[in-house]
Amino acid sequence: MSTTTLAPTLVRVPAVWREAALVSMGVLFVALSAQVAIPLPFTPVPITGQTFAALLVGGAYGAVRSAATIAAYIGVGVIGVPVFADGAHGLSTVLSATGGYLVGMLVAAAIVGAAADRGWDKALFSSILAMFVGSAVIYAIGAGWLAIDLGVGPAKAFDLGVRPFVVGDLLKLALAGALLPAAWKLTARAK
Repeated sequence: MSTTTLAPTLVRVPAVWREAALVSMGVLFVALSAQVAIPLPFTPVPITGQTFAALLVGGAYGAVRSAATIAAYIGVGVIGVPVFADGAHGLSTVLSATGGYLVGMLVAAAIVGAAADRGWDKALFSSILAMFVGSAVIYAIGAGWLAIDLGVGPAKAFDLGVRPFVVGDLLKLALAGALLPAAWKLTARAK
């Protein structure tokens, strides 16, 4: 695994323990962020902190580690741990109308992580750009899945699964994108 991303710079223990600890901490972070959930009466998709956490994990962990973390998060939810929004769990949640957002977070974290592996997490513009691409991936997979599950067209899926979240997600991706270069600057000063 790459040591050019932020997480291994901050946590220094034997590799196998470091990886287990980082994945576990990432799963916990995403799970706790998912509990910050605001249901909306007109859509099955709630506003959550999950996407922020998935993007931040992607940028801090790199492609492989972030994909493993989000896959583990989905896995523990599938086996019954109440880690999804509002304490939801089970395979039925992943297969529901909102399951595409979970799958989208997995793909987005890997993409944002791949950008971080190439150093995009060290500069504000490139970090925010990576987060923007990650958010677009979450929307594309999530809204597409939503459309299929609900049997609605693209316009209705956009109204249910994208439009209500754009402003909040722009704020989340800007914050996540700004945190990574700031963390790198802090670690450089600490050395």
